[in-house]
Amino acid sequence: MDRRDLRDCLKADLFRYNGTKTTLYIFKALFAPLPEFRYIYFLRCSSVFPKNSIRGFLSRVLLNHYSYKYGFQIPPSTKIGKGLYIGHRGPVVINVRAELGDNCTLANIVTIGQTNRGKKAGCPKIGNRVFIGAGAVLVGKIVVGDDVIIAPNAYVTIDVPCNSMVIGNPGRCFPIFSHDANPTEGYVNFILHE
Repeated sequence: MDRRDLRDCLKADLFRYNGTKTTLYIFKALFAPLPEFRYIYFLRCSSVFPKNSIRGFLSRVLLNHYSYKYGFQIPPSTKIGKGLYIGHRGPVVINVRAELGDNCTLANIVTIGQTNRGKKAGCPKIGNRVFIGAGAVLVGKIVVGDDVIIAPNAYVTIDVPCNSMVIGNPGRCFPIFSHDANPTEGYVNFILHE
């Protein structure tokens, strides 16, 4: 990701919080009552600016501070698409090898982790416009398609096709067959289309 990509990501991330377009990311990150966006801002900056630069160093220091303050553990090198929305403060843990698509929504107490052995050894790859509910756990080398809802407290170790809902522990997948139905409608809001 370069600096232009950083601006695009921050614009999409901030738009997910309040539905307004602005280029005043630093002011929104530091002064607006959006603590989740504040964390995302320093996460994005830490992923772009080198560690030995002033902005890179300050971004990492503030990212570390807000990581402890809000309970988020997302490494800066994690592949995350634009439009990330973290709904609440509280533990969110994402493995560095996991991948998240565009416009993903994460509730609190979400874990996206790694399985170290077996056929599913690896980390999840999550598509676009995915809602992951509170307490959900996604582990292993699984693929989650676009427009998917992961219900609260679901334990997902299976591949999930597009336009589906996953419920339960262990997670069971329920495809949405209606062409008019979008499972994430009302759950993934304020998507910036450009």
